[in-house]
Amino acid sequence: MSGERLRNFIGGEYIDAKDGRTMEVIDPSTGEAYAEAPASGPGDVDAAFRAAAEAFPAWRDATPGERSLAMLRFADAVERRAGDLVSAESRDTGKPLQLTMDEEVPPMVDNLRFFAGASRVLEGKATAEYMADHTSSIRREPIGVCAQVTPWNYPMMMAVWKIGPALATGNTVVLKPSETTPASTLLLAEIAAEFLPPGVFNVICGDRDAGRALVEHPTPQMVSITGSVRAGMEVAASAAKDLKRVHLELGGKAPVVVFDDADVASAAAGIAEAGYFNAGQDCTAATRVLVADRLHDDFTEALTEAAKGTTVGPPSDTDAYYGPVNNANQLDRVQGFIDRVPGHARVLAGGERVGDRGYFFAPTVVGGLRQDDEMIQDEVFGPVITVQSFTDEAQAVEWANGVKYGLAASVWTQNHGRAMRMTKALDFGAVWVNTHIPMVSEMPHGGFKHSGYGKDMSMYGIEDYTRVKHVMHYIGG
Repeated sequence: MSGERLRNFIGGEYIDAKDGRTMEVIDPSTGEAYAEAPASGPGDVDAAFRAAAEAFPAWRDATPGERSLAMLRFADAVERRAGDLVSAESRDTGKPLQLTMDEEVPPMVDNLRFFAGASRVLEGKATAEYMADHTSSIRREPIGVCAQVTPWNYPMMMAVWKIGPALATGNTVVLKPSETTPASTLLLAEIAAEFLPPGVFNVICGDRDAGRALVEHPTPQMVSITGSVRAGMEVAASAAKDLKRVHLELGGKAPVVVFDDADVASAAAGIAEAGYFNAGQDCTAATRVLVADRLHDDFTEALTEAAKGTTVGPPSDTDAYYGPVNNANQLDRVQGFIDRVPGHARVLAGGERVGDRGYFFAPTVVGGLRQDDEMIQDEVFGPVITVQSFTDEAQAVEWANGVKYGLAASVWTQNHGRAMRMTKALDFGAVWVNTHIPMVSEMPHGGFKHSGYGKDMSMYGIEDYTRVKHVMHYIGG
């Protein structure tokens, strides 16, 4: 262990946990501890919320232009410090360095700049006389102090998705990153402190107990979490006791519906890229393929070859498309799904750990699965793509929608009418046609059913972080 020591970031400065407890932070590409982070307790959570509450009035009352300028300067600094952020991110996640620089930093910076601009164009119903002798107007106000929890698959990007709309609309934040990936989020807070008043953006480290203390604390008026369905349900139940507003972005099991008029080679290549990116650790990953029976054999062969041609390796490997899964428990989870593959199914590629150091898992394809099989119904969250065949459009819709999740889906066809019917019928918050996984700051991201509720990104994300107040004036004589 290198002995690196991380600390909470509260009120604009780094602070140790009050009781001095720490947790090891593991580099998943080696499986070895490289740092210690605070194991925050209730006292640390309370200190962070006091700082956020004290900072709220001034940040709320800053003009949209002032908040926008601060966020634009923050975004510029993130761009300048990209190398440091990517280094911290790769150490915590094992992601390839250059791929992370190319694929994650630009959208992060863009998202901060989008919300910097969005803060200046908040909308409401037109001021007008909806009753004789009375003028009504709408105020869109910040909620107050927000508690936020981010996952380990995209630590710094999910932090940006959370803080962007919150800060732009005048809220203050206490954010807890996953216990396995705190480093890049702490660095974001340090960078932001040059431009934001102390206490506006606070980061505490800790495990599930710290997360529960965050949600149960009486100060925050809103709780936002990106994480597992289990965690989301616990947060919603806890927040309900105090009637806190809740934003949940949870799991996914994205159907990828490939019709018989799709181009086999391009579909297989695109789906492999969207399924194996970030080791499949993405709630929107293209990991559940439904392919028309006439195309099934050709497509499966092409996908299997694409899997075998996908390189997994450590952060420094410039040929690696993805790195390790995040932690030992996740490696065991992925392997467990493979070990339990039913007898009627077959592992066509991969299916095993790569090497004996770190948490690497081979790009995997599993065929012959049935709709009620565990691997179809439950989120694997690893580099595993399943393939089923369907007979007609009705069955494709039935099977695509036949899971508890509703986050994302894609349709691959050259038939415009079919594409329109499918995008209407699929019960998912985002549906792509002839592509899978691109996202832009102007468009919302969020799901239905067990994938949660609320939207990240876009002006719809702004709505979750503001409250609407009606103001009426009597103007009669």
